Amino acid sequence: MREESKRPLSSAGLIVLAAFAVRVACLYFDTRQFQESAIHDNLQFGAELGSVAASIASGHGFGSPMRLVPSGPTAIFVPIYPYLLAAIFKVLGTFSYASSLTIRALQCAFSAFTCWPIYAIGKRAFNRTVATTAAWIWVFFPAAIYFALEWVWDTSLVALWMAVLVAATLELRGSDRRTWWLGYGALWGVGAMINPSLLAVLPFLALWAIWPLRVRLRDATKLSLVSGLIFVACIAPWTVRNYVVFHRFIPLRSNFGLEWWLENHSELPDRSLHPANYLPERDKYVRMTEIPYMDEKEREASQFVRTHPAAAAEFVLHRFVYTWLDISESPEDLWPTIPLFLKVLIVANCTFTLLALLGALLALRSQSPAASPLAAVLLIYPLVFYITHSELRYRFPIDSLMLVFAVCAVTYPLSGIAGRRAAPMPETLRRPAEQSFT
Repeated sequence: MREESKRPLSSAGLIVLAAFAVRVACLYFDTRQFQESAIHDNLQFGAELGSVAASIASGHGFGSPMRLVPSGPTAIFVPIYPYLLAAIFKVLGTFSYASSLTIRALQCAFSAFTCWPIYAIGKRAFNRTVATTAAWIWVFFPAAIYFALEWVWDTSLVALWMAVLVAATLELRGSDRRTWWLGYGALWGVGAMINPSLLAVLPFLALWAIWPLRVRLRDATKLSLVSGLIFVACIAPWTVRNYVVFHRFIPLRSNFGLEWWLENHSELPDRSLHPANYLPERDKYVRMTEIPYMDEKEREASQFVRTHPAAAAEFVLHRFVYTWLDISESPEDLWPTIPLFLKVLIVANCTFTLLALLGALLALRSQSPAASPLAAVLLIYPLVFYITHSELRYRFPIDSLMLVFAVCAVTYPLSGIAGRRAAPMPETLRRPAEQSFT
């Protein structure tokens, strides 16, 4: 009887609805600031992202990312999110209060739906207790609520898609169903059109998913080709568009040179020099046009790294620490100068990161087959941000996986103290053919 009473709280659908209700309630109290002040430009709409969406909505095409200054076509973004925002602008008005409210409500939905793949990952990789606990924590997870409400960007959608991709990989592993592999390729193709950063983990997850079929090399090759062709078909139209517009092979995005240069151009890097905010750089960007400007920034960043290797290495270390601990300065210098709420946030983030690391180590130690792909995503995904620049919102897409590991870290010793064995490994994750690749 007791177990029956607990089942409703273990419903993924109920958890999603609760998460959406919490976010809508927070949105209700958060919208006053938008009602009380007129919206004069695109600052509340993701800056460059909002500018591109405004350009699309006004009929000028996919371009002009630098704060409403006409500058021609761009490949700084891939198309899905800018076009989504542009559609809202077209219906409800560019930079209007109604558009602001709608896009934030949509982001709340993305954030709430992330509970579903979190639940699937936790159940598939560990057990129902981990799945339910992690999903319910996400309902009230501060970062998940904050980024849905405060950032008109693709952050919440990228986090949702990362969790969906990982859950799909766990489900797909070892399957020889062609339709599943077709869908898997499509998921990655759509992900690439949402944010190419997701592709950083594609090689490892795809290899892990196909690995059990290595003993049937012919079938594995066919399934890989089918999935790969669907993926290429998804990204090909955008790549062709870029080639036609810029006369250069640009598979997805063009902005690596700028992102690399912003924190690798002097021994005192200054991100305020971004052309979206700094008028001289903006004028230079408009004058040179996008691709020559990006090429120049890449050359300057490359030269700085070659001539200042020690400084470049120190910057990478700082970005690594900031990614995981949210500390950009020496704790000894930082701690006495910041308010109490920032101290609480730093301590909470450090605790969360350490619990996630501990959970990953415990999962690997227990030889859970699902521990390898989850841990690999945590290791691989942030690598590019160590090279360019880091913020907590760039790490956020893997926070859902960190949460599953953090819950695992807490429940693992508790289950031992209570004298209970861990839940049996899911049958599909412990087939004999798969045990050699963990």
